[in-house]
Amino acid sequence: MVKDMQEVLKKAEVLIEALPYIQQFNRKIIVVKYGGSAMSNEELQKNVIKDVTLLKLVGFKPIIVHGGGKEISRWVGKVGKEARFVNGLRVTDEETMEIAEMVLGKVNKSLVSMVQELGVKAVGISGKDGGLLTVEKKYAGGEDIGFVGDITEVNPKVLYDLLEKDFLPIVAPIGLDSQFQTYNINADDAACAIAKAVGADKLVFLTDIEGLYRDVEDKSSFISRLSAGQADELIEGGYIGGGMLPKLANCTSAIRNGVNRVHILDGRIPHCLLLEIFTHEGVGTAIIADEERKE
Repeated sequence: MVKDMQEVLKKAEVLIEALPYIQQFNRKIIVVKYGGSAMSNEELQKNVIKDVTLLKLVGFKPIIVHGGGKEISRWVGKVGKEARFVNGLRVTDEETMEIAEMVLGKVNKSLVSMVQELGVKAVGISGKDGGLLTVEKKYAGGEDIGFVGDITEVNPKVLYDLLEKDFLPIVAPIGLDSQFQTYNINADDAACAIAKAVGADKLVFLTDIEGLYRDVEDKSSFISRLSAGQADELIEGGYIGGGMLPKLANCTSAIRNGVNRVHILDGRIPHCLLLEIFTHEGVGTAIIADEERKE
């Protein structure tokens, strides 16, 4: 009986620890960029959706921006094409664009279903809806990579309307240019642009790594918290490479454009989102404003 009581008290402690965070972020917008391995594993997928749904139910205003890269590559392979990337960006011809839009639409609605199964109303949209994301053609180091878009403008009205009516918006990263041509958008870029436009309090990247390391080979060099200025120093010092480079640049850009805090989390850890937001220690890397570091 005593052992059972200790277990119950432990649960109560966890809830009490979460209380100040729930109070602090009540009614605040949090943008969650969701992709990578956490998306291809069904159990992890359900955990992420449970986390976001819980955030909604305790008073946050979450927006999910999702990718679908691995699934797109799988379908591109099914039609006998080979996925090609330049500087981490998918080369997108007309046929690949069609496949990407189809796959992202499928992923979008499956996430909507998962959220609604947990009793929260969700609406799936793409950047085309309500003129949410306007783009221009993006080039990779001067190379034409097809229908890949660079975001030039975000019109967040559709998101504000959905949040106001108590819906959880789920956004697929597709946009239109000024001629209404469809473009694929890097999901990290889309999440960052949306977080800036809606004045999000938090932007969370669910990735396939634990967070940032000063030296990837040295697990003791893990960085749990750093300022935007320190992040720039890491980039300039050559400590950050590969796909993490544009991601970190997005993080610092978001901080300098009004997002209060950016988190890089390992989406493969069950409930990493709740652990990072509702506990003192957290589990990933948090990027903060330079001013906050000085306080």
